[in-house]
Amino acid sequence: MVVRVQESPFSLGAEAESFAARQRGMGAVVTFTGIVRDLPGGMAHMEIEHYPGMTEAALRKIADEACRRWDLGDVLIIHRHGRLAPDDMIMMVATAARHRVAAFEAAEFLMDFLKSRAPFWKKEHLAEGAQWVAAKDEDEAALDRWAAKDPS
Repeated sequence: MVVRVQESPFSLGAEAESFAARQRGMGAVVTFTGIVRDLPGGMAHMEIEHYPGMTEAALRKIADEACRRWDLGDVLIIHRHGRLAPDDMIMMVATAARHRVAAFEAAEFLMDFLKSRAPFWKKEHLAEGAQWVAAKDEDEAALDRWAAKDPS
């Protein structure tokens, strides 16, 4: 399992290739990359803050939970912080499993938890000023379905 919180950009191709090359006996590798969306009217940039140490520990806990729920061979989580522009890659999740369903479901689980529960604070800088990004009802609803599917 690899969890990285970093300010610098990452190479999607290099990360995916490196992750896939480490897998043995796996039948599926799933990757997802989040990209900073522009907003109507234009967003100059987004700032992402976090608490070093605490954030990595929270991401490892989320990854451990995914490994508990699905038979995974490996997990990769990369999340950026600092100043990001529209179209910058903000995060990446990769999962490896013997079967594709487990790899897809675990990746989706990780993405939902990263979106709603990971300790990052995001501020969007727009033409009319800056605003903190608030939690969305649909993100909370996405988490509810995982509670219903918990095998324990």
